Amino acid sequence: MRGAKSAKWVAIAAVVALGATACGGGNDDDGDSKAAADPNGKFSVEVGEPQNPLQPANTMESNGSIVIKSLFSGLVDYDSSGKIVNVNAQSIDTSDNKTFTVKLKPGWKFHDGTPVTATSYVKAWNWAANPDNKQTNSFWFSDIEGYDKVAPEKGKPSATEMSGLKVVDDNTFTIKLSKPIPYFVYKLGYEVFDPLPESFYKDPKAAGQHPVGNGPYKFVSWQHNKQIEVTKYADYKGPNAAKNGGVTFKNYSKLETAYQDLKSGNLDVMRQVAPRDLPVYKQDLGNRAVDQSYSAIQTLGVAYYTKQWKDIDPKVLQGLSMAIDRDTITKTVLQGTREPATGWVAKGVLGYQPNAAGDVTKFDPAKAKQLIKDGGGVPGNKISIQFNADGGHKEWVEAVCGSITKATGVKCDGDSKPDFQSDLNARDNKQVKSLYRSGWVLDYPFISNFIRDLFGSKSDGNQGGFSNKKVDQLIADADAAKSLEESQKLYQQTEKELVNYMPSIPLWYYKVNAGFSEKVSGVKYAQDGDPILTGVQVKK
Repeated sequence: MRGAKSAKWVAIAAVVALGATACGGGNDDDGDSKAAADPNGKFSVEVGEPQNPLQPANTMESNGSIVIKSLFSGLVDYDSSGKIVNVNAQSIDTSDNKTFTVKLKPGWKFHDGTPVTATSYVKAWNWAANPDNKQTNSFWFSDIEGYDKVAPEKGKPSATEMSGLKVVDDNTFTIKLSKPIPYFVYKLGYEVFDPLPESFYKDPKAAGQHPVGNGPYKFVSWQHNKQIEVTKYADYKGPNAAKNGGVTFKNYSKLETAYQDLKSGNLDVMRQVAPRDLPVYKQDLGNRAVDQSYSAIQTLGVAYYTKQWKDIDPKVLQGLSMAIDRDTITKTVLQGTREPATGWVAKGVLGYQPNAAGDVTKFDPAKAKQLIKDGGGVPGNKISIQFNADGGHKEWVEAVCGSITKATGVKCDGDSKPDFQSDLNARDNKQVKSLYRSGWVLDYPFISNFIRDLFGSKSDGNQGGFSNKKVDQLIADADAAKSLEESQKLYQQTEKELVNYMPSIPLWYYKVNAGFSEKVSGVKYAQDGDPILTGVQVKK
């Protein structure tokens, strides 16, 4: 979920996806859907406290992004097969993958009644790219011509606006990139590219607490660490108008508590059941239980900026990877709700390939021990894995640590942070002591989102400080490809090269194991694992 979520960082141990379009609402064949629906009925969803203010370019994690997506609509979205679907865009045309002409659907308005225009996009992107505004996802605009003048690596900015953005008329603007990128339109579905109303700039800080969007829901209130409330926007022009009256995002510090509320009817939709409840949730919920794959992967991130891992021989990390018994942990601790990962790219993404990591993700204690020895050993012969305690991770972290220690003799402990916000802050501030739990869900369904946006030296999602000139060059070559197909092929070759550098340790692919109450029907999950809020129907 976060650096190109770029992809967003995933808060919980498991969160679902591929069964319905990201834009469309779900059908009503879930649970007892024959009951009449109340178009004004409201329902609740389990979340945690967002890390940052609710600004589209400042949200790189799943607790904030689910709220942003309810309040804002961008140019495009994707269906379950990864096909681009126009939302606020009427068309996006290019002849060279470098200059794009965007035409908007006329008549759209923000929730304050002001029109959504080409300027609403261009001004928002320029504001977000400006380093003075400290937006976590500002690097997403680095493909656009002139970004290097607005946000130079060194020295002071020589411009406040990117030269590659031009307003043609109220409903038309052009985007010129610094170099052609064959998959650029895919990136435009990420929330960072949402528009902003003029009222935002009067007080951006206040706007982050009381956002004004153009999406299917309108903001009502935010009681920090308790709940966020949104209501249906009656004048919404998009293809995914809400089939309900609104949503309450209820904040939980423990998934176990949320599950008890779900069973008692005090919560309507969960994003993920905690490991403790996985053995019983299907029996408890019956046809209201959800078990579905989606495009996300869990890995162990490496804090390369620490003394322990700086200049480490990749063989050491290869050895730690081969000391993890993924098959047993996913079948027992995670109750079959995960699938062992064999590479760095999630399933369901254009460019996914099986077994990209070769033998490195196979459990082999003898080889694991030898690789660590050949690489000079783990400094201090001890590691820790940082994780957020509110996400249901404790059990599998302990299992991974136990597997590593038993196989190699390397001591391993969990480093628990109280909540996802604290976990992310520690990562952002480079305070991770050794390794950290990293969960990444697609921002757009193309392979680059899991490689460039996580392992490129300058990418926002690269929180561990991994940097390799050869990997950066391979990424640049893939971006320079003449076609989408050629770019995909080059990225696939790059993924296979990652085994030689170990930017992270792949663990497993995510599934959504969740459920919903008897009060709602039509509950479906998108490719990014979030419930499709607009399709939920509330029974009368």
